[in-house]
Amino acid sequence: MFGFDDGRQARDDVYNGEPREGKFSHELVGGAAAFEAMHLFENQQREKGETVNHGFAKEMIAAFAGAEVDKLAETKGLSFLDKEKAKHHAKQNAEKLYDEQYGDMDQYDPNARDANPNTQY
Repeated sequence: MFGFDDGRQARDDVYNGEPREGKFSHELVGGAAAFEAMHLFENQQREKGETVNHGFAKEMIAAFAGAEVDKLAETKGLSFLDKEKAKHHAKQNAEKLYDEQYGDMDQYDPNARDANPNTQY
């Protein structure tokens, strides 16, 4: 099961690693992008203070995850196929992270619960 600890480790491995590392799998890049997407979403929504429904929140996180994969594909040298696989993994993992943190709430409210401590860096 992919969770915040796994996501933070993947993010650190990919984002803090050397550029153009051919050894990065699409699963690792997808996990890193998902975690970074959750981090970006948290920061943006907490800054705005807006409450949003789960569907919209998941769409935002999926968009962030896709953009992160595109960025990583350029810097890490992923093939087109690996990039598409990474996007798929990123979207799935980002939704898992969101559900783990906020799935028990009626909607995402940044004032109702603190962000996961792993996403604060």
